[in-house]
Amino acid sequence: MSLFIDTSALYALLDGDAPRHADVVAAWRIVADNERTLFTSNYVLVEAFALVQRRLGLEAVHGLADVLVPLLEPVWVDEELHAAAVASLFTAARRRLSLVDCTSFELMRRLGLTDVLALDADFAHQGFNLLPAGQA
Repeated sequence: MSLFIDTSALYALLDGDAPRHADVVAAWRIVADNERTLFTSNYVLVEAFALVQRRLGLEAVHGLADVLVPLLEPVWVDEELHAAAVASLFTAARRRLSLVDCTSFELMRRLGLTDVLALDADFAHQGFNLLPAGQA
């Protein structure tokens, strides 16, 4: 079984002071112990690298690049997926919904993924199972 990893989870794994850090670490251990394929997208990785660098610094970026990224299966966003995500963004017409989120939703549907490790309730609003549970 597979699941998607969002920026919010990657950040929470690296920042011990982040809200719900312990919850994300516990969920990460469970999915890692179950040997699930951990998908993400190159858009999520770009967003995560920028966020981690800005908030935590380059040492934390090394942790992301050297420890977490090798455990992930990145899917590269192609022109068709990007166009579908842009259309979804404009259809949703919500200021706080990002292109990266819309790309993740589209990608998850295309891969048939139902579970996501994330702290972003927008995934639950899109019908995905949020791990760790309890914030939707």
